[in-house]
Amino acid sequence: MLSWALHITIGMVVLAILLNVYRLLKGPDAPDRVLALDTLYINAIALIILLGIALGTRLYMESALLIAVMGFVGTVALAKYLKRGSVIE
Repeated sequence: MLSWALHITIGMVVLAILLNVYRLLKGPDAPDRVLALDTLYINAIALIILLGIALGTRLYMESALLIAVMGFVGTVALAKYLKRGSVIE
């Protein structure tokens, strides 16, 4: 039962990633693209954690944590760039 639910969940997260990539490429303006990129890394974290559960290893949990930190820094940098025009003052 767990394997069946895990496969369906992985499929749904992959579908969400594909929809995020579509919005990232087709987004009407920059804030929509930044939001799509932010959601994309969150979905990537979910996919990595699900794969870690499916394979029964803890290595994927550490890589998901690393992606979370890098995604947060990237989102802050992009938001600052959109607001002020430069990242470093």
